[in-house]
Amino acid sequence: MKRILVLCSGNSARSQIAQAYLHYFADRLKPTEPVEVYSAGIKPKGVNPLAIQVLAEDGIDIAHYTSNPVDDYRHIPFDFVLTVCDKAREQCPFFPAVGQRFHQSFPEPSHMKGQNADAEAKLTAFREVRDMIKNYSQEFISNHIAVNKPASTH
Repeated sequence: MKRILVLCSGNSARSQIAQAYLHYFADRLKPTEPVEVYSAGIKPKGVNPLAIQVLAEDGIDIAHYTSNPVDDYRHIPFDFVLTVCDKAREQCPFFPAVGQRFHQSFPEPSHMKGQNADAEAKLTAFREVRDMIKNYSQEFISNHIAVNKPASTH
């Protein structure tokens, strides 16, 4: 069993999106062992409705996801911990059983267009960040999760 934890500051958008895509791509890759993906925040804020919306546009339902504090997962031995914002990287707690840590900072979509942005501008920002995280997640799974390869028939 491979376990991945995705951390961001609020566990409201970026880490939720990454959790969904990492799970999605791992399932389609047919890894040699099961993959569990979790997400958490330094100070959880609840799942952002726009994150739910932009993932639904791509056929992924995260309406049942919850926003969780990182301390809920201290007992789990993770193979990978991914931080998706600089604040989480700076404040990431020590996990004694972590195999590898990775950092890829993504913009906070709710702040990209400014606090006074209209609804369409905010939705556009969420779509942009979703697409960045989707690409990163696909590459991460391809590069770090072993897959079943057909046996050679020579």
